[in-house]
Amino acid sequence: MTAGETKLIFPGLAGFYASWRDIAYTLVRVIIGYILFMHGWAKVTGAGVAGVSALMARQGLEPATLFALAAMFLETVGAICIIIGLFTRFFAAALAIELGVAFLAVHFKAGFSINQDGFEYVLLLGIVMFAVAIRGGGAYSVDRVIGKEL
Repeated sequence: MTAGETKLIFPGLAGFYASWRDIAYTLVRVIIGYILFMHGWAKVTGAGVAGVSALMARQGLEPATLFALAAMFLETVGAICIIIGLFTRFFAAALAIELGVAFLAVHFKAGFSINQDGFEYVLLLGIVMFAVAIRGGGAYSVDRVIGKEL
């Protein structure tokens, strides 16, 4: 044990934690990818490019069509890549940036609470995407299968 490292109260759990570490991370990556995909799919099948562009323009994000297309692409294709663990770091970083823009340009002024369209949800998603970008695809990913990642 190194300085600053914690010691388990029940050392017998060490094997359990070690055996589930990669599975738990994969679950986080897959579920966050699914959540983001559903947001993107709602944009694609609901408002479409025109509707999302109009929303972006109302938020002051110009060129609105470019922002709309980027959001729709990242939240569908990028989210699928997060789910399967392909180009994981690239798409996680891009999604973290997109969520950072949403945090600053749209939700921050409404305060914290999601009930008032605040930033708590986009902050959570953005921080998780940042962590995924740092961690990469993990043991159960296409990135691992092909043996390359950013």
